[in-house]
Amino acid sequence: MSDEEYGGDDKNDDDISYDDNNNYDNEFEEEEINEEEEEIDILDEEGKGNKKNSKEVDKEKRITTEYLTKYEKARVLGARALQISKNAPVMINLEPGEWNPLSIAEKELKDGKIPFIIRRYLPNNTYEDWKVNELKLD
Repeated sequence: MSDEEYGGDDKNDDDISYDDNNNYDNEFEEEEINEEEEEIDILDEEGKGNKKNSKEVDKEKRITTEYLTKYEKARVLGARALQISKNAPVMINLEPGEWNPLSIAEKELKDGKIPFIIRRYLPNNTYEDWKVNELKLD
């Protein structure tokens, strides 16, 4: 269909801007990307995150559950399986022919060998750090 038959004028679209190199920027794509971003707290060598006003709760005064939630389990298994698939060292002994990263990550979780720390943020601007091997599986 030609432009005359279409009747549309691409130059007047508000959400698309063109440059001299025939590239375009779509403002809606940027908004969708920003909405999908997930908050990930990266810890430095001292175990401190990037949230400035948060304070850690002592291990003796923890108030959150000692069980690994299904959401945390999914996140931990997915992250560990990704690491294993990129040739990270495996923390358990493997059977011959075992190659599935997800099943290896599940075995590591069951044996308490995953070296991750889960940070749980609380509404009062504090957080609790739990090692994965401290949490109970259901």
